[in-house]
Amino acid sequence: MQNYPKQILSIKQQVQSLKDAGMSIPSDEEAAEYLQKVGYYRLRGYTYTFYDNTSKQYRSDTDFTKIVKLYEFDTRLSNLLFSYLSIIEVSLRVRLTESLLIYGDALILTDPTCFKSKQIYWQNNAAICSEIARSHDVFIKHNYINHDGKIPLWAAVEVLSFGTLSKIIKNLNTGNGSAFAKLSGYYKFKSRKGNMVTPSNSTLTSWIKSLVILRNTCAHNARIYNKPFNITPKIIKADKVVPQPSHSGLYELVLAMKYLRPDNPSWENFSADLKQLLAEYDSYIKLSAINFPTDWADHLNVTA
Repeated sequence: MQNYPKQILSIKQQVQSLKDAGMSIPSDEEAAEYLQKVGYYRLRGYTYTFYDNTSKQYRSDTDFTKIVKLYEFDTRLSNLLFSYLSIIEVSLRVRLTESLLIYGDALILTDPTCFKSKQIYWQNNAAICSEIARSHDVFIKHNYINHDGKIPLWAAVEVLSFGTLSKIIKNLNTGNGSAFAKLSGYYKFKSRKGNMVTPSNSTLTSWIKSLVILRNTCAHNARIYNKPFNITPKIIKADKVVPQPSHSGLYELVLAMKYLRPDNPSWENFSADLKQLLAEYDSYIKLSAINFPTDWADHLNVTA
């Protein structure tokens, strides 16, 4: 058996460890109960902004209750984001299907001619085949039995992962009359000059890829607060922060959500809920920890 340098701590020892590092804990019993439910290591991620790595001590104003509030905020934030990301994802599936059907071929996903890179097409095809084969959905089995295993576009798209959809879209041919041209037309945005602009392939896919990462983060209950994201969606000039942050945070990904919204009413409901949540935890959170500028609320607004 291999040795690990750090000692295994009991729940009681974990509470004492926090106290020894200078964290104020009003009730050892309540803290122990919370650590038993959430876990020391998960909760530790919310203490970083209060901790001095040099002295190995928490700031004098660090209270266990504040850490719990940050965790509760992050959990509610994750649930809110995931709910709207699901709406975006479902809409994207429908719009991708409608766009590809301009070719008049129900089995278009098996045809490499509408994709830019044939090598990437075959790489993506491997993922498509694997994800279809893993599905136990009735409509997939129906095609196995009744259509000699041929899976039409509208059925395949329903069982593919968000990540695979992103890769398919990125490899689509572009240009007038292409499926990509139709798909990108759903996501036009207003430029500073007031013109409606269609996003390029690289712009649209940067939005989608960033939301794949955010969705997976939410789905795995990972921390969002004070977390840098290793993805940079292309931000419309009017929404850019100056000076530009050194890394992408939640602000940039929420903007990608705005750009990919299926309609204005659903987005307005989501942004209202987000504003309410941020206001509720205003005394516990820092906007800088999620890359939100002071005028963030203005950037969530949309015009018809």
